[in-house]
Amino acid sequence: MVINFGAGPAKLPREVLLEVQKELVEYGSSGMSVMEMSHRGATYVKLHNETIELARELLKVPDNYKVLLMQGGGTGLFAAVAMNLIGRTGSADYLVTGSWSSKAAKEAAKYGKVNQVVPKAAKCTCVPDPKTWKLDPNASYLYYCDNETIEGVEFDFVPETNGVPLVVDMSSNMMSRPVDIKKFGVIFACAQKNIGPSGITLVIVREDLIGHQMPITPTILDFSIVAKDNSINNTPPTLIIYIMGRVFAWIKRQGGLDKLYQASLTKSALIYDVIAASKDFYYCPVESKVRSRMNVPFRVGGAEGNETLEKEFLKGAEALGMQQLKGHRLVGGIRASLYNAVTIEEAEALRKYMVEFRAKNA
Repeated sequence: MVINFGAGPAKLPREVLLEVQKELVEYGSSGMSVMEMSHRGATYVKLHNETIELARELLKVPDNYKVLLMQGGGTGLFAAVAMNLIGRTGSADYLVTGSWSSKAAKEAAKYGKVNQVVPKAAKCTCVPDPKTWKLDPNASYLYYCDNETIEGVEFDFVPETNGVPLVVDMSSNMMSRPVDIKKFGVIFACAQKNIGPSGITLVIVREDLIGHQMPITPTILDFSIVAKDNSINNTPPTLIIYIMGRVFAWIKRQGGLDKLYQASLTKSALIYDVIAASKDFYYCPVESKVRSRMNVPFRVGGAEGNETLEKEFLKGAEALGMQQLKGHRLVGGIRASLYNAVTIEEAEALRKYMVEFRAKNA
């Protein structure tokens, strides 16, 4: 067995994988795999609805919000958000704190005016003070990414917008802590971090924001059509939605989002504490109060990193079964992703290795 610290597609709970394995060839008494079922048949529609209801239950989604299952991943939602909302006033505010919010802003600019509320930074290692933000009171929405997977920056607060709808990309920390849904107009998360395999995106949208789509909006990205047809306007990725439902059931068995949040604090603290105690042998550039619980980026051998040491670190980790620790190509170094399925024991194994590696190489 390996320990998978990959940023996504990421580790799934082994308990869920074994459950899926058991039901893969024949689901229940249906005589067929979920992959083979009609997406409009009673058996599939039942598990489809159960998946949506579990999401509503875990996240305590209010009645005036729709839960959608959409295709296209996070990148598809970059366009969908703009095409469904920016036409309300013709412009939108984008708070860029890393690579993914930057990509979202670039995509939205195809469909309306984008106001970047903070100056572009050479390196994204913090969340700028809200007092410095230049917000447009007439914006259709304010968009931000709650956890930047590449840079390891996670918001420690929910932005105040003074009535402007708030849109958030929670792709890499959805289902890892409780969320006050009422503070948001739209929340979305691609599945391949904490909630299932890649190929589906969970979208939660307030009902009053549905119906403002631009005429050019493709059917598959139109919130109003997807909501009206219960996310089955076209053939959905049925197996992926089934697995997502099994992950949601697993989360419920773990004790829900409060329990997973506490576990995430424990796991990330194990790694950040080693970094802090290493006298800059390990270095994390992210401002301490917004360091991600999900994605921990760091360099080995000082602030700029020592490539020889980092290669040795990765080689030694792989020898111990620790996989996918190499940092993203845009920032280099090492990145440990500590999603829900990564156990405290696995995080402890990485902590132990980091201590031993430093002792040998400092």
